[in-house]
Amino acid sequence: MPPLCELREKIDKTDDELLRLFLERMTLCGEVAKCKAADAMPVQDRTREREILARVHGKSGELDRYSHRLFSGLLELSRAYQDTLCGQPSPIRGTVEEALSKTPGPFPQTGAMACQGVEGAYSQMAAERMFPRGNLMFVKSFEAVFEAVKSGLCEFGILPIENSANGSVRAVYDLLRRKNVTIVRSERLWIRHELLAKPGTALSDITEIHSHPQALGQCRKFLKTLDGRVRIAPCENTAMAAQYAAGAEKAGVAAIASHACGRLYGLAPVETCIQDSDNNYTRFICITKDPVIYPGADRISLILDCEHRPCALYEIMAKIAALGINLLKIESCPIVGSDFEFSFFFEMEASCADPQTLSMLESLERSCEGFIFLGNYQEG
Repeated sequence: MPPLCELREKIDKTDDELLRLFLERMTLCGEVAKCKAADAMPVQDRTREREILARVHGKSGELDRYSHRLFSGLLELSRAYQDTLCGQPSPIRGTVEEALSKTPGPFPQTGAMACQGVEGAYSQMAAERMFPRGNLMFVKSFEAVFEAVKSGLCEFGILPIENSANGSVRAVYDLLRRKNVTIVRSERLWIRHELLAKPGTALSDITEIHSHPQALGQCRKFLKTLDGRVRIAPCENTAMAAQYAAGAEKAGVAAIASHACGRLYGLAPVETCIQDSDNNYTRFICITKDPVIYPGADRISLILDCEHRPCALYEIMAKIAALGINLLKIESCPIVGSDFEFSFFFEMEASCADPQTLSMLESLERSCEGFIFLGNYQEG
């Protein structure tokens, strides 16, 4: 057997030859792209790709599975490169260029905002962190936040979108899909829940607990210790739960909310830090009516619908991977009224100011059955 150093020298020479051939292949792909553009042909030719992979399979022997991976990757890179050369402009380019051109400057410190709930809500905390000098309006529901923004009543809307322990706020994702707004900022807020009741109330006195379903989900372990003897009542907001507990005439009514919320409504903590995990964060987003991309934006959120066929989702992810973009989140959500078809929510680290990223977005818009650009923004 040859010594290791000699084997490595041979590998280096082979790698040099592979690189030369790869660059030659990509150059030829560029010429192919020009031909396709001249004849108005689509970039992807599945028949041609199957022919290439079949030829590779026939020549690879016992290394067939590895050859398949190699050439599948080559075909993905080829498509991505050809997309940048001959893809026809799509609407997202105009949307992004307009958003970049009309951005007024750095993210503002003030503005008219709407959030769901009442005084003391976690959404209020997130809003005040995003807009230290903002003017906040409370509305009754998540949908009302969207409507306040869409109608022009408020410039900004603040909404919870996901929790590190209890997952996504699906109602907000559904509204993002339907309401045609833009995310311009996000903020992570550490969530610390307490069981609150009127002063002098003991844990054994409590007969019902009110809170938002997300907060209840984040406190499952504590609630299980109550052995089902307490009625759990979901409500629209943690602050509304605290407000209800403070005004309840009957004894034994408690709420799960923040310590600050308890002080606001004159409630005392019966139990503190009752969330399942101390690493309990909720992400809040800020939405606007029209597309705006503020300086420093480094996250992109999309909703994509892909064909119901093998490899359709993989092909979407391959376009993202070809640019080395870090995919932060992908989540499926059933499309209401469809037969087991799904939308996919994507979040990635990228900037629309990068021409390659913008070309990728155009490629996704052309190839996906549904494409919603939710925004390019920064997380605080």
